[in-house]
Amino acid sequence: MKGYTKPLLVIFFVLLADQLLKTWIKTNMYLGQEFKIIGNWFIIHFTENNGMAFGLEFGGEFGKLALSLFRIAAVAGIGYGLHYLIQRKYHRGLILNVALIFAGALGNIIDSVLYGKIYGYASLFHGRVVDMFYFPLIEGVFPKWVPVWGGEDFIFFRPVFNIADAAISVGVILILVFQKSYFKEEVVEEIGPNNEMVEE
Repeated sequence: MKGYTKPLLVIFFVLLADQLLKTWIKTNMYLGQEFKIIGNWFIIHFTENNGMAFGLEFGGEFGKLALSLFRIAAVAGIGYGLHYLIQRKYHRGLILNVALIFAGALGNIIDSVLYGKIYGYASLFHGRVVDMFYFPLIEGVFPKWVPVWGGEDFIFFRPVFNIADAAISVGVILILVFQKSYFKEEVVEEIGPNNEMVEE
């Protein structure tokens, strides 16, 4: 189990926090209810989505089933990748970030696969993902000269998300930011003409 302890702890605590919060939201708030944590900037807003992270949709009943199955396949792939990285002793930061992505993807799969059945509104694989974090930091109107959206209201940051979404986003962003240290080129050694090791 050497090398697995920290990634497994990351996965466990992300899943625990994600599912505890979603369960509390689901059982103590009605759909659309919200309350403010920090003024109008940080709001707990109960919503559900049928699709991907941050409320993106993948339409229809067949689309919903396909998305749930795709998520399961993706998580299996990420899980295998995580195992591969640990076995080959890749950079610890990379491993922990992949663990974050795995935990986030698995957290949303639990909603998608099981919540419909648990809460009695849909069959297996047709559940909706529970979201709650809403950060409308900036609200305003696009200037008239802006193409397409000129004169329309805008909100930044509009998507409502959950802990699982945040874990995926943080994992991906950190991998992008630190990719040079995570994926350093290995030194290639060859045997020289005098049986000496030559580095390239």
